[in-house]
Amino acid sequence: MVYRKRLDGRKIDELRPVEAKVGVVSNADGSASFRIGKTWAIAAVYGPREIFPRFLQNPKRGILRCHYSMMPFSGSGERIRPGSNRRAQEISLVIQKSLEPVVDLSAFPNAVVDIFVELPQTDAGTRCAAISAASMALAVAGIPMKDLVSSVAVGKVDDKVVVDLDYMEEHIEEFNPESAAASVADIPVAMIHNTKEVTLLQMDGKVSKEDLIYALELAKKGIEQVYATQVKALKAYFPSE
Repeated sequence: MVYRKRLDGRKIDELRPVEAKVGVVSNADGSASFRIGKTWAIAAVYGPREIFPRFLQNPKRGILRCHYSMMPFSGSGERIRPGSNRRAQEISLVIQKSLEPVVDLSAFPNAVVDIFVELPQTDAGTRCAAISAASMALAVAGIPMKDLVSSVAVGKVDDKVVVDLDYMEEHIEEFNPESAAASVADIPVAMIHNTKEVTLLQMDGKVSKEDLIYALELAKKGIEQVYATQVKALKAYFPSE
């Protein structure tokens, strides 16, 4: 099949509108809101604080722990069942592993830093929005970090490699009759800004080696836009004297 035009009119390398704000949860040590299109993630950081039960403690360094959840009526598809589930646990671990390379908790032995991410509204790209929000929230909390982590999804819809798929593109056979036999690949990517180190690379679907290389180039460009939005929000919260 041929994907002639993106369903929302965007160019193949164009993100949905992006906005970010920090300091949005008053009782958290650090917090941030990140929106990309209709996907909205709110992250709150608590800690460092003593971890319980004690057998989880690490005497050499603190640990990072993430908790991801989508609100029951946040999804573009079916109603989300409240409470923990396998998908939420998987994404919680994905967020944790994406952020650990930039976080230094060596000064906080036997402690934990908890990140709670809630999604009030979703339209694809939830784990990417969660990572971008959590990275900003850690910075506001004053957790030692060597850089920010920024994230965006890329993928392939029919024959087109595109950046920042939305729900309609992920389920294109429902929204575009011409693509009844469409193939879709979704590739979430997270990256450290200065070193360009990839901290997350997942793929749901199949793409060729050439398309994957091109998708990663699109991801780098999209991540630069996400990073610029993160920095702008942090500078607005911490104005220079």
